[in-house]
Amino acid sequence: MKTADPELMRAINRFHVMDAIRRFGPISRVEISDRTQLSATTVSAITAALLDDGLIITQQLGGIRDATRGRPRVMLELNPAAAHVVGVKLALDQITVATTNFRADVLSSLVLPIRLQRQSVSVIADLVEDGIRRSVADAGLTMEQISGVCVGLPGVVERIAGICRASPIFGERDVPFAAEMTDRLGGVVATIDSDVNLVTLAEHWFGQARGLDDFLVISVEAGLGLGIMHNGELFRGANGLSPDLGDLMVRPPTGNGSTRLASAASEASIVAEAREILAGEAHEHAFRLGRGLEKILELAEAGEPRILALLERAGGALGFAIANLITLFAPPKVIMAGAALEAGDALVGPIRRAVAELLPPSLADVSDIVVHHWQDDIWARGAAAMTLRDLYGAPWNTTGPVVHR
Repeated sequence: MKTADPELMRAINRFHVMDAIRRFGPISRVEISDRTQLSATTVSAITAALLDDGLIITQQLGGIRDATRGRPRVMLELNPAAAHVVGVKLALDQITVATTNFRADVLSSLVLPIRLQRQSVSVIADLVEDGIRRSVADAGLTMEQISGVCVGLPGVVERIAGICRASPIFGERDVPFAAEMTDRLGGVVATIDSDVNLVTLAEHWFGQARGLDDFLVISVEAGLGLGIMHNGELFRGANGLSPDLGDLMVRPPTGNGSTRLASAASEASIVAEAREILAGEAHEHAFRLGRGLEKILELAEAGEPRILALLERAGGALGFAIANLITLFAPPKVIMAGAALEAGDALVGPIRRAVAELLPPSLADVSDIVVHHWQDDIWARGAAAMTLRDLYGAPWNTTGPVVHR
C-alpha cells in the first residue's frame, strides 16, 4: 500500500494550523488541536517551527490558565510583520491596488481610474506595475519586502500557468500576464486569478461568509463570475481554471435555440440592450460617455417600463442559472454582487422569483440569497489573501517567507 508523501502531509498540516490561527486567533494550542483534529504533539511541533520562523507570535493572557498546569495560557496569533503582499484588481474602468501585512490588514490602497479596454497588454502591465510600486511606497515598504503579488481580473484564468485565456480586459487571448508582471517587478512572484475567486476568498476571510466553508459567489459585472467555496477550498478545474458563469448555455424564454448567459444577463449585455432600446432618445449621451449603467439605474427607479422589462428578462435568466447551481451544490448561502444589482428589486426580484419557481421543494429552504455591495478594495484585499494562502502552504521549515529574486 502506497503511503502519503510525508513532506506533502507536513505542508498540509502546517497550512491548517496557520489557517486556524488566522481565523480564530489569538488561540491556544489546545484549541488548534480541537479545530484541526491534529494531535497535540503535531500542533506543538508545527507551532514551535512557526515561532522560530517569526510567522506567529505569542500572547500570554494572565486571566486564562491552563487547566492541567495552572500557568497562564499562551495564545498564538499571526505576526503581522512576518510578510507583506500586494493585491490588484483589474476592471474595465479602473485598477485597484492594496498592500497588506501578513494578517491581510490593508496598509495602503489606491484606485486608478482608466478605461483598460482601450489599452494594449504592455500598457496595462505598465499601469499595474506603477500602481503596485506606488502602493508599496505609500505603505512605507520597499519591493524587497514584498513576498508576492496577485492580480485578479474577469474572464477565464489558468492560475497554475499564469495565463489569462480570455477576458474583456485584454484584446487578445492566452495572455501570460503573471510572467509579464514577475519580470517587471524584479522577480517578485506574481500570480493571476479570476476576480470572482478573489472576492470569494475575501468573503470567506472578512465578509458575509466568515465561518462558512460552503457557499457560492456570483458577480454581475462586465461579465458574470462564479466563485465556489467547498469544504473551505476554492473549486478549480484543470490547471487551476476558474469557471466562468457567463459561458453557461441557457435557453431564452421566447424563441428557439440557446445563448450564453453573459449575452442575457451580464452588465455589458444589459447596457448594450438598453442602449439599443433607447436609441435616438435624449439618453444616448450618457451611453457615449460610458455612463450607461447609471442611466439604466436612474430610469429603473423612475419606473421606465422598457427598462423594467429588460431587467425582468435579465433577472429571470440569472435566476434560472442560480436555481441550477443551488440544485447542484445546495450551498447554505449564495452571495451576489455587482453594480447592476443597485437596480434593487427591479433586477433582484426576478432573480428570487425564478429561483423560488424552479427549485424543487426539497431544496426550497436550503440557500440564503443575499446581495452584498462590495467596496472597491475588497477585490484587491482578496487578491492579497490569495497570496497569503500560498505563503501559508509554503515549505518554510525555519526559512521564513521566501522573498523571490
